[in-house]
Amino acid sequence: MDDSKIIELYWQRNEKAIETTAKKYGSYCMKISYNILSDLSDSDENVNDTYMQAWKSIPPARPDSLMAYLGKLARNLALNKLKARNAQKRSADSTSVSLDELDLYTPSGVNIEDEAEMAQLSRCISDFLYTQKEDARNVFVCRYFYCDSIEDIAQRFSFSQSKVKSMLMRTREKLRDYLLKEGYDYGK
Repeated sequence: MDDSKIIELYWQRNEKAIETTAKKYGSYCMKISYNILSDLSDSDENVNDTYMQAWKSIPPARPDSLMAYLGKLARNLALNKLKARNAQKRSADSTSVSLDELDLYTPSGVNIEDEAEMAQLSRCISDFLYTQKEDARNVFVCRYFYCDSIEDIAQRFSFSQSKVKSMLMRTREKLRDYLLKEGYDYGK
């Protein structure tokens, strides 16, 4: 079923929307969840939470891309679950490592609780990424949105791991320069 019809099912409050979403995007949401949580049970729960969040938020939302919308929901829910799980002790799992890599290149003073501020930063990062070569953009998104490992990215794009690492480092440095020009503060 095409995405516009699935979204229409949500708008009609037809429970078939969740069943159809699960069939079409279940493995996609599971991959995102598992990349972040590294636990099958938690990931399965996160995917179900993603469907519930989609049910609660559509309507009023009418996403342009259901796939991207679900991916963002799954990612944010998984990150929140990971943060709660690691509240007492921060583990050095691959998700923490990938987010730590990016943290050094993001501006200080941005209040992550302020949705408007985060939306503006997200738009800036998105604008920046569209100025980059497609390979660099895809590698960046795989690493920092989907939390894929360096090894998985290298295999997916047929690059060496060292090439992936250097692409990411160059892109992060360019991002930092771009955000500085956009007026973001790096007083870390």
